[in-house]
Amino acid sequence: MRRPKGIKTKKSVSKRFKITASGKVVTQHSGKRHLLSGKNAKRRRRLGAAKIVHETDVYKIKASLPFSH
Repeated sequence: MRRPKGIKTKKSVSKRFKITASGKVVTQHSGKRHLLSGKNAKRRRRLGAAKIVHETDVYKIKASLPFSH
C-alpha cells in the first residue's frame, strides 16, 4: 500500500494517544491535574493508570496517526 505524498501526523493526537504492539489505543485518564485533595487515594491511583480507548473512537485516532501502525 502506497501512502499519498504530504501525509502528516496530527501532533495533538500523537501527544495524547499511543498505539500498543497489539494495536490497541491507550491514553491517560482525565481528572488528575489539580483539586486532588478532594479525591480519595483509591480514585487517584486509578486515575494514574492508562486506559484503553473505546473501539468506536479507535478508527479516527489511527487515521490521525498514519505512521504508527
